[in-house]
Amino acid sequence: MIDRVDNPGTEKFSSAERIGELLLQEFRENPLFYFFSPDETTSNRFDIIFKEEKRAWGLPAETWDLPESENGRIVEMLSENVLFSVMTGHLMNGEKAMMGSYEAFFPIITSQVLQQIKFIKQSLNVAWRKPLPAVNLLSTSTCWRQDHNGFTHQSPALISTLLSSPSNLSNCIFPVDDVAAEEAFRFMLDSMNVVNLTTFNKNPLPRYIDSHHANFQFFNGGASIYEFISDEDPDFVFTAAGDIVTHETIEAIKILKEDLPNTRIRFIGVNALSYRAIGTTENKLSKEKFMELFTKDKPIVANFHGYPETFENILENYTERGRLRVHGFNEEGSTTTPFEMLRRNAASRYDLAKDVAKVLMREDLVQKYEQMLEDNHAHAIRYGKDVIQ
Repeated sequence: MIDRVDNPGTEKFSSAERIGELLLQEFRENPLFYFFSPDETTSNRFDIIFKEEKRAWGLPAETWDLPESENGRIVEMLSENVLFSVMTGHLMNGEKAMMGSYEAFFPIITSQVLQQIKFIKQSLNVAWRKPLPAVNLLSTSTCWRQDHNGFTHQSPALISTLLSSPSNLSNCIFPVDDVAAEEAFRFMLDSMNVVNLTTFNKNPLPRYIDSHHANFQFFNGGASIYEFISDEDPDFVFTAAGDIVTHETIEAIKILKEDLPNTRIRFIGVNALSYRAIGTTENKLSKEKFMELFTKDKPIVANFHGYPETFENILENYTERGRLRVHGFNEEGSTTTPFEMLRRNAASRYDLAKDVAKVLMREDLVQKYEQMLEDNHAHAIRYGKDVIQ
């Protein structure tokens, strides 16, 4: 547990590596816990679990293989469909499990996930059916950080599918950093009769909040003010759901505070979404609380890990479309640099800052931000790396 973060955003940690440590702890404490993955346990930086548990294996082991055993509880197979089927069978026995994969390949099991949601919905009406441990999906190696694999490995589609399901039996969770990832892990393990899709990046990213803040979000509507970057009585409200897009949004606010020092801005971090709502299925953000956090009428600039329309549709359940300027992944992918991915999808700090400049009719700042984007693009094309970090 992290009780306080003295200088938010200055230190970087990997959410995936923290999840790996928690998986290791769960293996040690729960002899019936299983982890399912394609050939990506190491790639997704969960490989610390091999210190405690072996990979399930029925063939002769070679000297180069990782620890393997006929009784191993790490089940790897390059078939997401088979893995999901076996995992749900394990859950049917009342035992906990998790499945990890690249974000782009989780949509392979979309139909199976939806069928599981249907099963959960029907089972809730059967008196003798015991509650089922949650279907917990750990989604990493995401669309924003496929610097080598490129467009084929960029798809947040499962997020949109789950958030459109009126069953209200799925949570899409977006831990902002390693501390929030730990709270998300504990939330997933404690969940019953629900599907949790938790999305995070494996590379080190800034730490912003402490454990108390991260826990508070889960049980208070999934949204909260980040005081360290927020002003009272804001002229604009910024919000984000997702670790990389949160970082970009906070950087956008820093830029605006330099260029427009008299403009007041508030930042709202969102850690979970569910059907038609901010927050989880059991702790949705009320419209009254939304107005308190987001104000009644100030412009809202939003940045989303997935498709912007998905987040926009949820925000429209709270306020009118005219207030909203929503950014996200627009299906513009490539094998390129990290900031270039954000630029290509108009989700970078300068794209967000332009929204404010346009509202305030500061054409000089619009041109300044567009030039910054063009300069980075030219540098990335020439040198294969970003000017902007």
